[in-house]
Amino acid sequence: MQNYLSHDATSLAALVASGDVSPHELLEEAITRAEARDGDINAVSQRLYDHGRAAIDAGLPDGPFRGVPFLLKDASGELEGHVTAHGARLLAQSAPAAADSTLVTRYKAAGLVIFGRTTTPEFSLAASTETSLTGATRNPWDTTRTAGGSSGGAAAVVAAGIVPASHGSDGGGSIRIPASCCGLYGFKPSRARVPAGPLIGEGWGSLSCAHVLTRSVRDSAAMLDATHGMAPGDPYCAPPVARPYAEEARTDPGRLRIGWHIPPMNGAEVAPTCREATHDAVALLESLGHEIEEVTLPGSTEHLQRAIWVLVASNVARNIHAIGAERDQIVTEADVDPVTWRAVTDAASMTAEDYAKALYHIHQQSRLMADLHSRHDVIVSPTLATPPVKLGVQRTDTDDVDAYHAALANFTPFTQLHNMTGAPSVSVPLYWAGGLPIGTMLSADFGREDILFRLSGQLEQARPWFDRLPPMAG
Repeated sequence: MQNYLSHDATSLAALVASGDVSPHELLEEAITRAEARDGDINAVSQRLYDHGRAAIDAGLPDGPFRGVPFLLKDASGELEGHVTAHGARLLAQSAPAAADSTLVTRYKAAGLVIFGRTTTPEFSLAASTETSLTGATRNPWDTTRTAGGSSGGAAAVVAAGIVPASHGSDGGGSIRIPASCCGLYGFKPSRARVPAGPLIGEGWGSLSCAHVLTRSVRDSAAMLDATHGMAPGDPYCAPPVARPYAEEARTDPGRLRIGWHIPPMNGAEVAPTCREATHDAVALLESLGHEIEEVTLPGSTEHLQRAIWVLVASNVARNIHAIGAERDQIVTEADVDPVTWRAVTDAASMTAEDYAKALYHIHQQSRLMADLHSRHDVIVSPTLATPPVKLGVQRTDTDDVDAYHAALANFTPFTQLHNMTGAPSVSVPLYWAGGLPIGTMLSADFGREDILFRLSGQLEQARPWFDRLPPMAG
C-alpha cells in the first residue's frame, strides 16, 4: 500500500488479479486516505464504507476493474438502497433508490467497489462545488480555490490520491472544468455514448452525459469500454465503435489536422496563463508532426447562450416540480438555493416554442461544427478562461445570482459548446503555472472518441503527468 499512488485503476486491478493485493486491502487503503484527507478538501458527501465491504464479501464480478475502489458523484447514478441528493437540501432526506441505474450496474459488472459519493453543487448548476447542503469543496492544489464543478468532489478525491478514478457527469463542462482545476484527465464522451437510464432518457435535453475523471488516459478509455453502449429503451445511441477504446489509447494517431483558437465565442477575456498553456500545447502538437492552423469558431453566441439556459432551466424546473408532486407539496424558494430558484422562475416564462428554438439552434451549431471538423480532426483551446478561481463567488446559495451568472460566463466560456453539439471533448493536464494546473481542451467530431484517445495517449507519452500530484496526495 506504500505504492498505492504509483498505480492507476488498471494496474490496481492487475494486482488484484495476480493475488498481490486483495480487494479488501485496496478498499481499506482508500478509506484511510479519505478519512485523512477529506477534512482538508470536503469532497466525500456520503460514506458508504460498509456497502463497499459487503460488495467484496458477496463476491465481485470478474470485470476489468475487479477490486478497485470507486466513488459515485451525488448525481447521475442511482445506487440501490441509497439516496442520490444531487447536492440539494430538498433531496437529502429523500427515499433511497429502488434499483441501480444502468451505468451503476455496468460499474459493478466491471468489478468496481463503490464505497461513497462525492460532492456536487445543487442540481449540478455551478462550475464550483459550493452549496448550502455540503459547503465548499476545496482544491487539493490550493484549498482557497475551487476544485471546479459540477463534478468537483470527484476531481478532488482523485487529485488528493484517494481513488485513481471517480464517476462524474458533464452537462456544460462538469467533467472537464474540474479536471482542469485539479490537474486530471477529464473526458466527455459523445452524446448517448453512455446510457442515462432507466429513470431518464437524456440529461438536460441531451446536454449531459456521464463518464469518469482519471489520472491516466488508459483508465478513461478502459472505463468507457466497460460502460458504453445502448441500453433497452434508450431514445437514440451514438455511432458504433470500431474497436476498444483501450486499444485506441495505445495507437499512434498519425498526422492530424489540428485547428486551434483562444478567443471564446462569448468574447470573455482569457487569462495570460491560459493563453500560454494553449500556445504551449500547440507547439507540442506541432513538434509531434501534426498540421496546425488557427481557426475561428462558427455560430452565434447569443443564440447558443439562450439555448443552453432554456434547456437547463426547463429541465431543472421539471425535476423540481416532479419532486413536489411526488411529495404532494409545493416546493418554494426556501427549499432550494437561489441559483436553482432562478432556473425555476426563468423556466416559468419560457414557452414550448422557446424549447423548440433551443433544439433548433444547438442542432444548427452541430452542423456548423461538423463542417469545421471536415477540415480539422481536432480543435484545441483553453479548457477554462482563468486558473481555478477563489472560493466564494460561484456558490449555488449566493445572494447575488446575477453575479454568479456573470462569473460563470467569464470562467467557463469554452466547454458548453461541445455539450450543445454532443461532440466528444477532453481536458488534458499539460501545463502548470504558479503551482496550479491549467487544462487544455481537445475536441473532435461527433462519435470520434477514437481520435481523442489516440492523441491523448501520444500527449501523455510526450509529456507525462501521472506522477504530478499535490503535496497532500503523498
